[in-house]
Amino acid sequence: MKVAGLGFRSNASLASLREALDAAGGPNGLAAVATVSDKAGAVALQALAQELGLPIRSIPAEMLAEIQTATQSDLVKARFGTGSVAEAAAVAAAGRGARLIAVRAVSRDRAATAAIAEGDGE
Repeated sequence: MKVAGLGFRSNASLASLREALDAAGGPNGLAAVATVSDKAGAVALQALAQELGLPIRSIPAEMLAEIQTATQSDLVKARFGTGSVAEAAAVAAAGRGARLIAVRAVSRDRAATAAIAEGDGE
């Protein structure tokens, strides 16, 4: 199962999320999108999920903090305890044996990041 993890600022637009996802490899073959729980209800994320016809997997921040990521943001590390919300959410949502197949990609406006992981979905 392929899942796109998304990290984003509160002012991120649908275009920012779409651009970050496209930069990470695009939506083809995705089973879901995922992010930290406190951002799962964001309007832009809801719009992207609806546009793609995908469910949103909400990942508790405590779970993200336990996941090592390929890339590191000091700001994200200080706030969420992980180097990349996008990478950690993708790995957590993809299930057992998950591995990143696309590391964090950033939108041009730097408001959104996306990463893609593949796992068994459990």
